[in-house]
Amino acid sequence: MRLTHSRKNQMALAAVCLAALMFGLEISSVPVILPTLEHVLHAGFGDMQWIMNAYTIACTTVLMAAGTLADRFGRKRMFILGIALFAVASLVCGLAQSAAVLIASRFLQGMAGGAMLICLVAILSHQFQQGKERSKAFAAWGIVFGIGLGFGPIVGGMIVAVSSWQWVFLVHVVLAILTLALVFAGVQESRDPQAGKLDVAGIVTLSLAVFGLAYLITQGPEAGVSRAAAIGMTAATAASFVAFLLAEKRNPHPMFDVSVFRSRDFSGALLGSMGMNFSFWPFMIYLPLYFHGGLGYGSVAAGLSLLAYTLPTLVFPPLGERLALRYRAAMVIPLGLFTIGLGFMLMKLGSSLAQASWLTLLPGSLLAGIGLGITNTPVTNTTTGSVPSSRAGMASGMDMSARMISLAVNIALMGFILVAGISSYLKRAFPGAFDALQLRALAQRIAAGNLDAPGDAFTQLPALDASGAALHAALVHGFGWVMLYGGIGAWVLALLSLMVFAPGKRGRQAVADPAGRCA
Repeated sequence: MRLTHSRKNQMALAAVCLAALMFGLEISSVPVILPTLEHVLHAGFGDMQWIMNAYTIACTTVLMAAGTLADRFGRKRMFILGIALFAVASLVCGLAQSAAVLIASRFLQGMAGGAMLICLVAILSHQFQQGKERSKAFAAWGIVFGIGLGFGPIVGGMIVAVSSWQWVFLVHVVLAILTLALVFAGVQESRDPQAGKLDVAGIVTLSLAVFGLAYLITQGPEAGVSRAAAIGMTAATAASFVAFLLAEKRNPHPMFDVSVFRSRDFSGALLGSMGMNFSFWPFMIYLPLYFHGGLGYGSVAAGLSLLAYTLPTLVFPPLGERLALRYRAAMVIPLGLFTIGLGFMLMKLGSSLAQASWLTLLPGSLLAGIGLGITNTPVTNTTTGSVPSSRAGMASGMDMSARMISLAVNIALMGFILVAGISSYLKRAFPGAFDALQLRALAQRIAAGNLDAPGDAFTQLPALDASGAALHAALVHGFGWVMLYGGIGAWVLALLSLMVFAPGKRGRQAVADPAGRCA
């Protein structure tokens, strides 16, 4: 039976939406099961950070490369390869018996996810070219992607409650098979005859810089690296970043064209993109640990509590778009980041109350989600709309890479700050009881939510203190530091974004429309 053009487009849209759903779920459903993984895989706090960061770093690594390869060899072909690889990686994740295997398979999964993400946008752009049909297709994709991100926490919690943690990963094998069937039936092949060469130097140097920074923050203190080694690792990371900038400047077809930063609209929006992923999304990795260890919630209760944090990101993007049309993205983006920061400050206040619960965190959670919701659409529209249409793909890639890099770095930084805050409390509560390595090891166990069996290092303390109150107070204190960091960070980036946009000092800048796009 031969399918009509309309029917093929419906199947192509269904395939793109399923791929977007898988990508979103894999980011937001895994944090809820981290306490379970810490127990069943005997994983440390650093392992849990890498279970999340392996995915984001790998995704960042392949985003631009996958786009170039898809343009040269076929978007459908690369999409199929990404989905198949995602299925295999998900299968290995579900069968993993150790943290090391899970981290490695998560890296593979992130590479596949990045390839899927970049290809599905190109497929939508090629297959839906008419105005009304195109708008509906992109709207459907955005809604499904948002559902994956927004409802991922409760999906993960429910899967663990009714089955096992393995199915949080294995469910993607089933979804991937269905997605492949739809791709073969409905997606048209497309290429870009003008596609440039693969920017190998840029990809390698940027990946080394991001990985080096994340490793230094996450593993450096735990591994007890010497001062000289730490300086060497820092220098190597900085050298990789400088090499990346030089490679992009000299490459005739760079994946990151630094000349676009001359546009105030693009630079201000990119700061907004970084701001969203500086605090909101990386903190979602740690909130389940707080609900589990700080409030004593199970997986389902933690997932339900997270809905207040994620659901506003689905509801408020239309408001953000309307505000940008009326008041300019140059005002809405900093306002959204400021709102995120204010939400974090309210969460810190709510967590410090004697009878803290999800209700005391609710106002801050909602406000942070609202801030993210009104920021996201103006950021995306402005980064792609402030450059010529021929460079929109490159601008979109830079936007997505900025998000993923900010996410990866701040997953590591928030973990470092959480452990430092817990260590600070323990040091004051039990002066002289531990040396530096014992203190850090204990702080990491507490950060992972392990308050019942903190380890041999605590046997020297009074049983009453060791059994609960001091450990719980240390965990809450550490999370207070993280929330403070997230709030101040969002406010600083809001201020920087406002200064870069500088609505009153554009001088010879091109006249922009109300949404912030250059005319």
